[in-house]
Amino acid sequence: MRFYEYEAKALFARHGTPLPKGQVARTAAEAQKIAAGIGGPVVLKSQVLTGGRMKAGGVKFADAPADAEAAAKAILALEIKGQKPRGVLVEQRAPVAQEYFAAVTWDGRRKLPVLIFSDMGGIDIEEVAEKHPAHVARAHLSTILPWSAYRAKEAIVAVGVTGDDLNRLIPIVSTLVEVFLRYDLTLAEINPLGKLADGRFLVLDGHVDLEGDARDKHAKLLEELGIGKEETREARPPTAFEIKGAQVDASDHRGVAGNVREFDGDLGLVIGAGGGSLTLFDAIRKHGGRPANYCEIGGNPSVRKACDLTKLILSKPGVKKIAVMMNVVSNTRVDIVARGVIKGCVESGRDPAETIAIFRIPGAWEDDGFTILRKYGVEYCDRTVSMDEAAGRAVAKMARA
Repeated sequence: MRFYEYEAKALFARHGTPLPKGQVARTAAEAQKIAAGIGGPVVLKSQVLTGGRMKAGGVKFADAPADAEAAAKAILALEIKGQKPRGVLVEQRAPVAQEYFAAVTWDGRRKLPVLIFSDMGGIDIEEVAEKHPAHVARAHLSTILPWSAYRAKEAIVAVGVTGDDLNRLIPIVSTLVEVFLRYDLTLAEINPLGKLADGRFLVLDGHVDLEGDARDKHAKLLEELGIGKEETREARPPTAFEIKGAQVDASDHRGVAGNVREFDGDLGLVIGAGGGSLTLFDAIRKHGGRPANYCEIGGNPSVRKACDLTKLILSKPGVKKIAVMMNVVSNTRVDIVARGVIKGCVESGRDPAETIAIFRIPGAWEDDGFTILRKYGVEYCDRTVSMDEAAGRAVAKMARA
């Protein structure tokens, strides 16, 4: 899940990372008051969960509180990539002599965390790596040995930084690594990390992504940062549909019936088995289908949980049918999912036979599940029918709907 910039900086501040003086404003009047408190020039930044804020007009500068109020009013009214800002971050503006880049993320090939550092910040690191590879340094982190600040020093020195700048950068970069490891992050990024005219360093912009499965582990932190339990964030805020999906999953500890993502389609999906659910989602699209959602179900959820997930998906405007599918092998009880999905259809005022395009869940208690499906006239198949073929059957039914 992705943090807003002000939340990322609040996390950095807990660990002593140097930040410019600033605060989040929810209204233009608040922005004016914050700017007056800061005194002097300020920068105002739209708080959205996507990039491209500068190009879209979501970053403005102001020399006086009245100018800050006008700038904030314009920013708060601006949508960026379909996202309305949660607020405006008003920060002290200081003269920057040079910008750096520092980030920790996961290297999928090495299967290790990696520290990336560059003395060319403020622009996309991908562009720097392509055009100026000598200005990008990498240092992989051990998942066994404790982190040492010496590794940060090696990465910083590798791009030619020495002297006082090196000594001031080491603790900032090392702290970034420690934050990444401590909070189970998938990304901790500072871009730009600015060197001011007086030699001080400040985090001018920051990005943090938290591993979704670590939410419960860091529930206290999220609560203190004001991040709600129902907020399933990625590159955008959660929709009302997605928030309801999280509530369905949280309603019962048994199994999974959540991780809902909303799409603009007409075929609802009740799919599961981790990577299998991604495969099934792609198979639907490959056959020309238009998924209305992505979700995950498995691990023996209760009948009520499967029912509520089904009802949620069927409540989405434009959904004509649903496809219920799982991976090649599953330990999920077929009869429980069958009962839940059929109950969800009936309680939604839908005929299960007309609503369920296909039911393919290989798992425990198959015979009992198939008996239930036959009773309601629902088309089903076992594991002898591939996931791809099952997806194709569901899409073919949609063409006749």
